[in-house]
Amino acid sequence: MSRHPMPSADAAWLRMDRPENLMAITSVLWFDRPLDVERLRGVLRERLVEAFPRYTQRAVDGGTLRGAHWEDDAAFDLGLHLHHVALPAPGGRAELQAYVADLMGTPIDRSKPLWHAHVIDGYDGGSALVFRIHHCIADGIALSRVLLSLTDELPAGAPPPEIDGLSRAHRSRTAALTGPLGGVLSAGRSVAGALAHEGIETLLHPRHARELAGGAAGVARALVKELATLPDPDGPLHGPLSPGERVAWCEPVPLEDVKAIAHAHGVTVNDVLVAAVTGGLRRWLQTHGGADREIHAMVPFNLRPLGAPLPRDLGNRFGLVLLALPLLEEDAAARLGEVGRRMRAIKESPEGAVSYGVLSTLGRTPAVVESRVIDLFTAKGTLVLTNVPGPRHPVYLAGAQMQGVLVWAPCAGAVSMSVSVFSYDGAVTIGFMTDAGLVPDPSALVAEVDAELAALAPASASASEASSASAPAVRAG
Repeated sequence: MSRHPMPSADAAWLRMDRPENLMAITSVLWFDRPLDVERLRGVLRERLVEAFPRYTQRAVDGGTLRGAHWEDDAAFDLGLHLHHVALPAPGGRAELQAYVADLMGTPIDRSKPLWHAHVIDGYDGGSALVFRIHHCIADGIALSRVLLSLTDELPAGAPPPEIDGLSRAHRSRTAALTGPLGGVLSAGRSVAGALAHEGIETLLHPRHARELAGGAAGVARALVKELATLPDPDGPLHGPLSPGERVAWCEPVPLEDVKAIAHAHGVTVNDVLVAAVTGGLRRWLQTHGGADREIHAMVPFNLRPLGAPLPRDLGNRFGLVLLALPLLEEDAAARLGEVGRRMRAIKESPEGAVSYGVLSTLGRTPAVVESRVIDLFTAKGTLVLTNVPGPRHPVYLAGAQMQGVLVWAPCAGAVSMSVSVFSYDGAVTIGFMTDAGLVPDPSALVAEVDAELAALAPASASASEASSASAPAVRAG
């Protein structure tokens, strides 16, 4: 039986599972019509199973002495990973959210490759598709690209011939995420740079990449900052966790509306989205206690060279940066401005690369040491915040048009919440995954984010003419 060494960063994620925080990246996609399950099975076999070996390999943890490794599953059966169910009546968003939450609380079977997909009939007249993939296989940014590689630009699209293990269609579909017009919240010593995509703000300009790579003093300062940051205080969003999650997401927000707010305030679209989440959390905390202190978001940063195709063995190549959310600022517009200032302050930080180095080191330590360090680091943050740009135009999976998509990173250690921001086809969707004991009804958070966007929107109309001449250009794609 073939064995393949597991990189230490991936091994760290393999060992990070806990009953209250399972290390599975969960994505939900919804479509305008029922999915053709047999056609989908063919797509998964050709573009997922055959393209990326990790989807047919088991993860084996050999401990400190033998190390973690991948092992080919000679009995791999795609049918054991693709499930077909029906959503309970009336088949609305509440029922789908409940189903997704139930899946999030279920461990992935370690006797098989660590992923599965659920086709869900009966959602809003169409279908939904839920993927769960263990974090040791790859990071969320890479997995978002993998998911989008399953789609076509036309309903009848067929995958063209393979090139270097990835099809031309795969490269075309992922170009928006890797080329000069693509981007995610991305920084670190090994990146080639990320440019804005439909207003998703770049955290690192290409001219600074070499400076960060060789800046020992900057790395030392980043490490000191990480160690010196105090843990987030206990409160309604930060405390003892319980097994089980809850999820909720908003109606898609037109990207043009977000751009209008950004132009009016002289900030970026990404600033607006982060500020909307910040303001929504502040509004919720005002009614639950805890709005008198700041909390930190952990923001994942891609560390792969942009423009390069995904490697067949995938893996984790990202770091985390702590972003303090300005919850103490009372005015929504001032809060937005402060978010922009703090985002600019971390643009040139090597913190993402530093945290990746720490994670890689942890993957080579005994499990008890890794667990204690993870607890120490994750206590400094309350939520994970990911912002991923998807295709600008409609795409199709197995002939069905995708209506929306969200991808949640898992919460590690003491972190209680994951927030997914995903742009697709001219709209942005924001979704919350919360600890069931701390926030049993995340739809209330969604409502507060909507209220924050509404509070910012009127200013855009009155300030747009006055600011259009003097505001810096918003890189909105």
